[in-house]
Amino acid sequence: MMDAIGGYFGLADREEGVFPHKGGILLNTGRNALEYILRSIGDVKRVYLPYYTCEVVLEPLRKLNIPWTFYHTDSKFEISYRIDPAKGEYIIANNYFGIKDAYISTLADKFGERLIVDCAQTLFAKPLPGIKAFYSTRKFVGVADGGVAYLGTESDDKVQVTEYDCTACHDSHLAKRRELGAEAGFADYQENERKLENQPIRWMSDKTKDILEHINFDNVKARRRDNYRILNEALKDRNILPLPAADSFSCPMVYPYMEGTDSGIRKKLIENRIFVAKYWPNVVKTVDYEFESGMADGVIPLPCDQRYGEAEMRKIIQVITC
Repeated sequence: MMDAIGGYFGLADREEGVFPHKGGILLNTGRNALEYILRSIGDVKRVYLPYYTCEVVLEPLRKLNIPWTFYHTDSKFEISYRIDPAKGEYIIANNYFGIKDAYISTLADKFGERLIVDCAQTLFAKPLPGIKAFYSTRKFVGVADGGVAYLGTESDDKVQVTEYDCTACHDSHLAKRRELGAEAGFADYQENERKLENQPIRWMSDKTKDILEHINFDNVKARRRDNYRILNEALKDRNILPLPAADSFSCPMVYPYMEGTDSGIRKKLIENRIFVAKYWPNVVKTVDYEFESGMADGVIPLPCDQRYGEAEMRKIIQVITC
């Protein structure tokens, strides 16, 4: 029987490689990388952010008592109306699924220093000159934590960080996934994810840095792009999402797939041990953002990461199309 496909990562293999964000500010989580950016700015009056986003983005805003306003996005995962941040206001824009590099570049031209790019779903998109951005490493490779911040300027750092993170207290799922399988470590994974909530800003742990410095990221990127291509060639005519051209982004996190009706595809995939997340269950149905709640329910992020090759992609395609 084929191993489970998708879901949380097991411990990464040690290879030769170069971490693509060695020049960033290496911290313990992606949400704390955002907090680091906000603290470095200082007097933030308000933040605009999409309804269709992960609720952990609100964690640093609550910590810092920064007001926020949600905005709507469309089926292309782009801002659906005009936003004009005033002095002291900033807009967070998501590079959704790692496929919106080109669109983010247009936003950088439009908003300049008012833009903060949420790169939690893209590890390979390079930070843009003068633009603030934050990344999360565990979405892409087998580490338990890790975030990266870019301030967009060479100004003096205002944030004092004195402690290093300790990975040992929240990494048990990595070994269990690798040695015992996906189901065996899932409870640990959920518990370890909870342990990352409301953590103080710390420097990235030495263990996480060591793992990241021994991953062949060129291979990771190439495999993800190949797998994405296989899925897209087979499913593009069924997929109602208007996805950008593959040459417009550096590397996907997943292949976002959506059908026009509730076909039960998500349930069918999981029954076949193809584990697909829901981005994001916190987006609930209300009159204000009914469209975004439909996207949260309907968009199925198909795994295309470096753990897999063509055989696994064909298995995913077979389950969807048969």
